[in-house]
Amino acid sequence: MGGSSKPRVSLFFPVYRDERTVARVAEKALRVLSELASDYEVIIVDDGSPDTAGTIADQIAANNPSVRVIHHARNLGYGRALRTGFEAARFDWICFTDGDDEYEVDDLRKLLRLHDRYDLIITFRYAKRYRSWRIFMSYIYNKLLRWLFKTRYRDVSCGLKVIRREVVEELDLISTSPFIGAEVAIKTMLKGFRVGEVGIQTFPREFGKGSATSIRYIWATLRDMRRVYTTVFSTEYDKPVNRA
Repeated sequence: MGGSSKPRVSLFFPVYRDERTVARVAEKALRVLSELASDYEVIIVDDGSPDTAGTIADQIAANNPSVRVIHHARNLGYGRALRTGFEAARFDWICFTDGDDEYEVDDLRKLLRLHDRYDLIITFRYAKRYRSWRIFMSYIYNKLLRWLFKTRYRDVSCGLKVIRREVVEELDLISTSPFIGAEVAIKTMLKGFRVGEVGIQTFPREFGKGSATSIRYIWATLRDMRRVYTTVFSTEYDKPVNRA
């Protein structure tokens, strides 16, 4: 950690149809946090998963006091699951990732090296092991967001991030879709906090199919994009207190 004191870290990830990977991601998280953090917790958010992911998460928590599980009675969406994780996190730094093991939790080492320089550290995929269609969709999505929201982020939807908890408390997040990753980065920038980027590799799902590129989730993402755009570009957003 470059000689600086170890941070206190809450790491959470949502699960939905992730019964084959929830234990693996939790084990990786516990291992890396035991090395990098002075105190830590792992929170698993079961977003109404219809498989046994929630049950497996409960078994993990029963055997490890550093693990907590939060269950949604029904599927509320990726963004709402992340907001649940943010609300539950207790420590100074919050790391969030996905439950399907596409992102390597051990890359948290790279991000936490920068924790004394930035308030939010996001990642970009420099090696994408996906189908060409998904790579193309990601390219268009990020290009659109850079144009709409006047940012320079390379890959704002990349699902491994670290953020200071006090920053989250100022963001007033509203997304329930995968757009929440972009909302976090955009609002952090507009609030004047420091944002850093780190390059990582990602890995394909070993089973099933991701839902982020489904018609349902694309529509939900566009809806949240419009809501956030309307909010942050309104004349009332984050108005200086001395301006009536």
